[in-house]
Amino acid sequence: MKKWKCEVCGYIHSGDASPSSCPICGAEEDCFSPFEITSEHKDPVVTGLWRCGVCNYLHSAAETPAICLVCSATGSLFAPVHALDSSVRQLDDIHRIVILGAGIAGLTAATEARQQAPHADITLVSREESLPYYRLNLTRFLAGDVEEEELYMQSRQWFEEQRIVCLSAEATSLDREQRIVHLRSGEEIGYDRLVLTNGSHPFIPPFPGATRDGVTVLRTLEDARAIQRRLAKGIQVVCIGGGLLGLETAGALSRQGAVVTVVEGFSSLLPRQLPPRAGNLLQKRLEVQGLTVFCGETVQELVGDESVRGVLLESGRRLAADLVVITAGVRPNSYLARLAGLTVHRGIVVDDRMFSSDPSVLAAGDVAEHRGTLYGIWPAGYAQGSVAGRNAAGGSAVFSGLAPSTRIKVLDIDLFSCGLIHPEDASTSMHEFGKDDVYSALFCRDGQLVGAVLYGDTSGAGTLKDIIESGRQLSEFPELADLFPQIVSLHREKASL
Repeated sequence: MKKWKCEVCGYIHSGDASPSSCPICGAEEDCFSPFEITSEHKDPVVTGLWRCGVCNYLHSAAETPAICLVCSATGSLFAPVHALDSSVRQLDDIHRIVILGAGIAGLTAATEARQQAPHADITLVSREESLPYYRLNLTRFLAGDVEEEELYMQSRQWFEEQRIVCLSAEATSLDREQRIVHLRSGEEIGYDRLVLTNGSHPFIPPFPGATRDGVTVLRTLEDARAIQRRLAKGIQVVCIGGGLLGLETAGALSRQGAVVTVVEGFSSLLPRQLPPRAGNLLQKRLEVQGLTVFCGETVQELVGDESVRGVLLESGRRLAADLVVITAGVRPNSYLARLAGLTVHRGIVVDDRMFSSDPSVLAAGDVAEHRGTLYGIWPAGYAQGSVAGRNAAGGSAVFSGLAPSTRIKVLDIDLFSCGLIHPEDASTSMHEFGKDDVYSALFCRDGQLVGAVLYGDTSGAGTLKDIIESGRQLSEFPELADLFPQIVSLHREKASL
């Protein structure tokens, strides 16, 4: 069955054709693109090899090198290239599969493992009391667009039919030698294969006053419920962080009647996805819609008594606040893996088949570091979970990475960002075009299109994404002239010099 990715929210749809609209964010059919997830490993796999997670250099020795001879990455970034007879065991040897973490990576891993191993015992362990849910939809839940019942990815009946045990518990340690997961309750769960999909946690900067009542994050359903209980018309809310989650949260609370202020430390909004000029356009648009936005401001203190009463900025400005929502990014939940002695850099280091440094332990999603990259996005969690689940049950699927492409809808404003939009040196040129509330930027290097941003009008997003991913010369795409005649003529002139 084919897979289709919603380019707006990252939702993955299974079917022969894309849906007429996204059930998560409501995006239209033209926002879906084909999504290839897994393929079987075709190459022979050799023992005694270690692969650099940054540049893929192969090192042949009994142990990892101190540093990579090609890119100078530390030895901790090397992962073993497993032999088929040791890391891909027969199905008869895999009776118990345990998955820690019930987000999209964990649930997808459980689903794939069940298809691969119909008779295995599969346990999905979640720290939350609720069934697995669409974390993508928490801001829509806050806005009142969806009910809580619509958040859940699968029903209890589905888990029973699939014979997947969904256990609400917290793992405290791993015994890799005995292959046992220890739970806080004192119980133990044995495994033949363990998949770590225990995600990430919100990063809370060490602001003075960050522990006051009324200071929160938005990561879980319980966080959303707690925020919802505090909502009242006219409540003053400060959202710290002008990234995607911060803006979606601000928009949702504003629609519920809150008076919302956004504080972003960078000089413009969505600094990871947009050049400053586009970020400034977005700020003006949000301010027209009733939000107050401060960019280039850092927080000095969250003031108040037992409860938060305001946010004091380094500039001396004080913002009144009955509620503060911090959306300053996330960090992988790698503690269990570190404690168990697995190779961990920023996340759990995995190879293309999602195996960690232990051939009985795999990792996927926010906690996994693949080729030096922590993705932290829904499509990657889905794809990695699919690969990890299949391989945990004896398969040999591979994950080769994802192109950095984002199509965003913030408060009904269409945005598209793809490829390299923050050049590291002067070899990449940026070309900006704008008129009124429509903006575009193209990033070119060596006659190729390596990045693109669209604001206001994203009708050319599909074409630009295909060109960037092709890696071919601009001159090979005459259709680009219809969208940006200036950029094509410019590079033709350079080529003739």
